[in-house]
Amino acid sequence: MARGRPLRADARRNRERVLRAARAAFEAEGVGVPLDEIARRAGVGAGTVHRHFPTKEALLEAIILGTMESLAAEARAGCDSDDPGAAFAAYFARLAEEGMMNRAFTEVLRQAGVDMGAVAGQAGRDLLDAFGALLARAQRAGAVRADVTPRQVKALLIGVFAGADWLGGGGDERRRLVAVVLDGLRAR
Repeated sequence: MARGRPLRADARRNRERVLRAARAAFEAEGVGVPLDEIARRAGVGAGTVHRHFPTKEALLEAIILGTMESLAAEARAGCDSDDPGAAFAAYFARLAEEGMMNRAFTEVLRQAGVDMGAVAGQAGRDLLDAFGALLARAQRAGAVRADVTPRQVKALLIGVFAGADWLGGGGDERRRLVAVVLDGLRAR
């Protein structure tokens, strides 16, 4: 595939099938899943996988970038909500859910030698910007306290991840922690 040229429709579909199959396989079984097995699960040949992703690390990076881009798009869509406070709260809870589901996956990526900082780069900045726009909208609506920044809210989110891990209660503990944090973020 030549760089810069758009993929044909069938190649684009195959790439997406590979990404879906790989994400499911890596989340369930870790990065030890061979690329040939991912090809089988995606219903494509091994050559197709290697053409799109020459290494397993490239495939892992594409999955992370896709997740970040999707989360940024969700935040931007939330900015169109008629209820900015509810949109912010729902998105914060969504990030907590995604983060907890992907914590093991993120650890596996680190072990596989994927440099999360390098992968995140612009996608990470875009995600934080989109999240910041959603937060600012909720603040302007008077639903969220005006004295917090996107980075501070991100730190609180990381605290939810750590707290849920420490408590070991899974979904119920995470939801309770999210509710407490959102209550603390509510404008008085």
